[in-house]
Amino acid sequence: MSRSIYLVLDMMNDLVHAGGPNGKAAYGEQVRSRRVLENTRRAIDKARAAGVPVGFVRVGFSSDYRECPPNSPIFSGARKNGIFKLGTWGTEVHADLGQQAGDFDIVKHRVSPFYGTTLEPILRAHGITRIVCSGISTNAVVQATVREGHDRDYEIVVIEDACCALSADEHEGAMKNLQRFCRIATSSDVAF
Repeated sequence: MSRSIYLVLDMMNDLVHAGGPNGKAAYGEQVRSRRVLENTRRAIDKARAAGVPVGFVRVGFSSDYRECPPNSPIFSGARKNGIFKLGTWGTEVHADLGQQAGDFDIVKHRVSPFYGTTLEPILRAHGITRIVCSGISTNAVVQATVREGHDRDYEIVVIEDACCALSADEHEGAMKNLQRFCRIATSSDVAF
């Protein structure tokens, strides 16, 4: 029998809130049109009802961005645009997702939630063998989680309708690639 965790990936205000910098742009359009917040909340509620722990993975940096890689095409704009700053509204989990005090909070400084974080010790300490995940973006953090989790011998399930990318095409392309490494579910049919 496997022991599961539901990892909610990068569902932070800077990325998904309608008032956040990315929520006003392409990500926000995809989050709204795909109903990513509602589908994520449905999956969180199902996980909680099944007694499955929930972990919120957030990308963030100190106020001086000391952990931010200067040569990263993805993160180089964070310092310039003042986003992903830990301790601010922007790096808080979107309120509609109902984060609770007992949930795991995993802060990362790169795309992968495994790199330099507390994720692996949490999984090992709790005997987790199965990771159910979703988030933004499908072709970055979700893909990194699936591939690295797969290579660390975890069973992986992606909740497709609780994910998005900058465009529908990017999302669909990422999902097509990911199905080789994981099982795909929806927020309605995922089994915890």
